[in-house]
Amino acid sequence: MINLLLKFVSVSRAAGLRISTSEVLDSFHQLKLVDPLEEPQFAAVLRSNFAKSRREQYHFNRLYHLFFHELRQESNIAYADPLENHLHKTLEDISSEIPADAATQAVLDFLGGDPQSFFERLQPEASTGDYPRGGIGSGLGPMVQRLELMLQINAIDDARNQFLIDQRGQMNWETRRDLGALFDSRLNSARRLLTRQAQSFAEDDPAVQTRQRHLDQMGEIHFASLSPKEVEGMREIIEQLVRKLKDNASRRYAVKKKGTLDIKKTLRRAAAYQGMPLELFFRKRPPRKTKIVALCDVSGSVWSAARFMLNMLYSLQECFTQVRSFIFVAGLEEVTETFEDCEINQAIEIVLRETNIEYNAATDYGLTLQQFKKHYLDILNKKTTLIVIGDGRSNYGNPQAAILEEMRDRVRRLIWLNPETPTFWYTGDSEMRSYQTCCDEVRPCQNLNQLLEFVKSLVL
Repeated sequence: MINLLLKFVSVSRAAGLRISTSEVLDSFHQLKLVDPLEEPQFAAVLRSNFAKSRREQYHFNRLYHLFFHELRQESNIAYADPLENHLHKTLEDISSEIPADAATQAVLDFLGGDPQSFFERLQPEASTGDYPRGGIGSGLGPMVQRLELMLQINAIDDARNQFLIDQRGQMNWETRRDLGALFDSRLNSARRLLTRQAQSFAEDDPAVQTRQRHLDQMGEIHFASLSPKEVEGMREIIEQLVRKLKDNASRRYAVKKKGTLDIKKTLRRAAAYQGMPLELFFRKRPPRKTKIVALCDVSGSVWSAARFMLNMLYSLQECFTQVRSFIFVAGLEEVTETFEDCEINQAIEIVLRETNIEYNAATDYGLTLQQFKKHYLDILNKKTTLIVIGDGRSNYGNPQAAILEEMRDRVRRLIWLNPETPTFWYTGDSEMRSYQTCCDEVRPCQNLNQLLEFVKSLVL
């Protein structure tokens, strides 16, 4: 164990990881307190001692996986690998057929399970310095070093293939198959190390993702496919996005207040300075805020999109004059006060639990529009943006598209958000063909990215 760990330290240092002697001694003492045969504990001890930053943790994880898994260093402990003898015999035969030099030996050592010399040749200071400092080609030393290693890898790969062909009579096909797979794995690891570009953070490591990459991945998941854990994560993401949208909106309004020059007031004040405009005055126009009325279908998977839409609308209330929300299935109910009096996530739970909506009933858009016209049509005016969130599937009932058109004539604009894939908008009991002609805009709204794009256009 001690020799194996010291070898790993040597390889890590050759790969550029800073490890002091005291850190090695600390790891020896701490390994006595855990079970080294439990790999998570063993790896955690080494990581806590040898990696001092997030960047070094990523570098350590790659070295650990390469040393203990890809190069199968556990065979150095038990010698249980049946391919060990065949591997070394193959490398000896290959080395006798290829001209020996430092690059060739480094690749052979890597294939044999010792990557130290290979890593040493990858370091920039390992360049032979044949190029003059500051002249043409002065920065090509490391590139030439890597190119030399790549040529040796290809030459050894060809020699390996020829060796396995020549061994058909002396080696059974299962051994040749396994030996070829082992060589392929290690050669691929060597090529990957050569072609890997230095990065400030691990962009290609799925365990260490940038915030933007995490947002993009979460944003592409369909609302109906989110797990409970992902829903919680989505709420945190929405809070971050809402704060960013508020900041952008406030900056835009601040610039707008300063950007419009008040010509009349500036010229009147210039009269006191013999016509020189020494003081500038700007018009202070308050930003126009829109009144929002949202009708949300809460049946089935449509509700998964509607709840996130309501979440964002109420989190951005200060960007609007007023937000009024209605939910429906086979009837309509206003839930504005619930969202105003309660925290947004608590309000959503209350809406699902306490409202007089029959969630298992067949969706009836026609009845919903009739009830809205009867009780709430007067709240619509030319300062209102009406948002309908639903799939438009009315179970073959009367769609009452004429009422929706009447509502559109009263508002500034009518926007329909459909959580369904556009391919299915005009199939089965969908009434989107009738409703689309009554809307100013129809958008798909299946994931957070599409929802955010719409909200940005609404706020900014």
